[in-house]
Amino acid sequence: MKAFQIGEQSGIQSLTATTRPDPVAAAGQVVVAPRLISLNNRDIQILRGSYGAKKPQERVPVSEGVGIITSVGDGVTAFAVGDRVISSHFVNWSGGDFGYHAFGFDLGVTHDGWLAERVAIPAHALIRVPEALSDAQAAALPSAGLTAWNALVEVGKVKAGDLVLCLGTGGVATFALQIAKANGARVAITSSSDEKLALARTLGADITINYRTSADWAAELMAQTGNTGADIVVETGGQGTLGQSIAAAAVNGRIVIIGVTAGQGLSVPNYGTIIGKNLTLKGIANGSNAMLAKLVRAVEVNKIDPLVAKTFKFDEAPEAYAYFAAAEHVGKVMIELA
Repeated sequence: MKAFQIGEQSGIQSLTATTRPDPVAAAGQVVVAPRLISLNNRDIQILRGSYGAKKPQERVPVSEGVGIITSVGDGVTAFAVGDRVISSHFVNWSGGDFGYHAFGFDLGVTHDGWLAERVAIPAHALIRVPEALSDAQAAALPSAGLTAWNALVEVGKVKAGDLVLCLGTGGVATFALQIAKANGARVAITSSSDEKLALARTLGADITINYRTSADWAAELMAQTGNTGADIVVETGGQGTLGQSIAAAAVNGRIVIIGVTAGQGLSVPNYGTIIGKNLTLKGIANGSNAMLAKLVRAVEVNKIDPLVAKTFKFDEAPEAYAYFAAAEHVGKVMIELA
């Protein structure tokens, strides 16, 4: 089969095409033929060698996608050849509270991921995709969509009337915008581009702030909300933006920390404000298979269509990575397999 591997991880040029034998479904596994896969920030970080320790050079990347089962191993009874499925990338996190066990089997990181013509996945991690959902609706759910769901629904306890602040216009942020609107919340979103903000408004954003023209975007949000602030902040920036997220939060606000890429250092900004506003700060790592099942149902019921910036062919995977890394897109970057 055709596949891509992460190589020496010295930059996005490390992604290399290869061929290898088709995987065989072991007991409890299925083999899936991917149809559409979706890139995320960590896919770029892995190629740059900045996502933890370097991985084996032959690792097949990418954490999320949708495909068709081509074979099933012994003991698999819940799925059959021909089923269209997705899988949470933390294979070991079926439900309940998060634990370090989740990191033991991580598609695209500890085990081969979706950027190949075939991928072997334990059947217990699979969710059958409803006929009502397109491949594009399903492919981006296990990583970007699930992270946004965990942040807003599981941790943030979003409700009608809340104000949700999303940082940037990447896959997690745009999914968070759509999930928030489906729950009756208002949404504020930041970007460095007026064009991207205009697109966010078409998705339902109520407040848009250009952080290049308004460097103190927390103060701008406060001004536009009568000094109330955001009930939930989907913090995708990291340490470089956390200080402003704290400043932009409402009293009793919830800041859900996802991003790890921006800024350096260990000091906590606006420390006194955390106490003064009675804030909750919580880091999350994606979500469980049980959460993903709920998200799939919510997407089906609410007819949520993810924003797709561009779709590339399988052989164009290096170009897809370069396009994603340029960070000029809004929404998801996908790769289609024949």
